[in-house]
Amino acid sequence: MIPSLADPRKRWLALAVLSFLVLFVDQASKYAIDRFTSPGSSRVVVPNVLNLVHTTNPGVAFGLFADSASPMLAPLLIGFSIAVICLLLWLLATGRAGGWLGEWGLALILGGAAGNVFDRALRHSVIDFIDFHILSYHWYTFNLADSAIVIGASLVVVELLRDWRPSSEHA
Repeated sequence: MIPSLADPRKRWLALAVLSFLVLFVDQASKYAIDRFTSPGSSRVVVPNVLNLVHTTNPGVAFGLFADSASPMLAPLLIGFSIAVICLLLWLLATGRAGGWLGEWGLALILGGAAGNVFDRALRHSVIDFIDFHILSYHWYTFNLADSAIVIGASLVVVELLRDWRPSSEHA
C-alpha cells in the first residue's frame, strides 16, 4: 500500500478521483474528436506509427458484433457493463481488490468501463480514435477508456504475479 494512503478514506477518495479522472479525460477526448473531426477522417500524428481517426464501434472490443443489426445489442452491452462496474465498486469498497496495484488497476478499469458505457448510453456506440500501427500492421482502433482498461488489467496481473507464492506442498 502507498504509505500516504494508509487511511481507508483517503485511499477510497484517491481511487474515486482516479476513476473520475479517467472518465473525464476519456469523455473530453471523445468530445474533441466528435466535435472537431468528421466521421471517417484520419490524421497522421507519427508517420508509420500513430494516426488519429474518427470511428465508432457499436460492438465490443476488436469490433466483435459491430455488424449486428440486433436492437438488443446496445442494451445488453450497457447492462453487462453496469454489472461489471458494480462488481468493481464492490471489490474496491470491500477491500477485496488486493494491494495498491490491484486497487489502482481496478480504479483504472472502473473509469474506462464507465467511459465506454457512457458512450453506449448516449450514442449506442463507442467513439474510437487512436490508430496505432507499425508500418502496415495495424492494431484495432481504440480510445483512452480502452487504454485505461488495459493498463488497469496489467496492474492487476502484476499484483497477482507479485503476490503469488508457490506452495511448499507442491515442491
